[in-house]
Amino acid sequence: MSFFKRLFNKTKGNEEMSKVKLAVIFYSLGGINYQMAKWAKEGAEAAGAEVRLLKVEELAPKEVVEANGAWKATVEATADVPVATSDDIEWADSIIFSTPTRFGGMAAQMKQFIDKQGGLWAGGKTINKVVSGMSSAQNQGGGQEATILSLYTSMMHWGAIIVPTGYTDPSIFTAGGNPYGTSVTVGQDGKMVEDVEGAVKHQAERTVSVAKSIINN
Repeated sequence: MSFFKRLFNKTKGNEEMSKVKLAVIFYSLGGINYQMAKWAKEGAEAAGAEVRLLKVEELAPKEVVEANGAWKATVEATADVPVATSDDIEWADSIIFSTPTRFGGMAAQMKQFIDKQGGLWAGGKTINKVVSGMSSAQNQGGGQEATILSLYTSMMHWGAIIVPTGYTDPSIFTAGGNPYGTSVTVGQDGKMVEDVEGAVKHQAERTVSVAKSIINN
């Protein structure tokens, strides 16, 4: 078989491959993880995935949220974003979670959502989901890595396939060098300290690539 014929057959086969279904699920108080989730969606769609951008349910009392200007603004900005459900987990081939750090672990809102998936787990429907995590904190030593690791611990129980960023792209170093997943420091002004857009999009593309190789195997 000629080189060009082999190339044609390979291209044709790729076109017939199943499209990866990715759920980007976030919790955000000040808007940082919402922005990261949107970048992840862009990166995944550029890689050919079908993407659902989803938030987890807010647990804080309404009066507490409304007393915090940034928090209230984020709730309003994400009002039209659907709340993630178990159906979204079952639908997805792959999932990217994005959550701020809370004392070295994921936010309670994200933890509750994961804890509510016991039925899916018992039915074996979380097995081989391809997952990756992102986080944020108010200082570089504020638990960014530990937060992602706390998420990955739950994913091990799910039987999921964890995709860290590693040092697989120069953007990882620009973003601060976290090999577990993209994380960002949030300054006193509420803005990102590091430039993480490239790292987030790379992480999304990498997650989609791994999922694609699994579902089309």
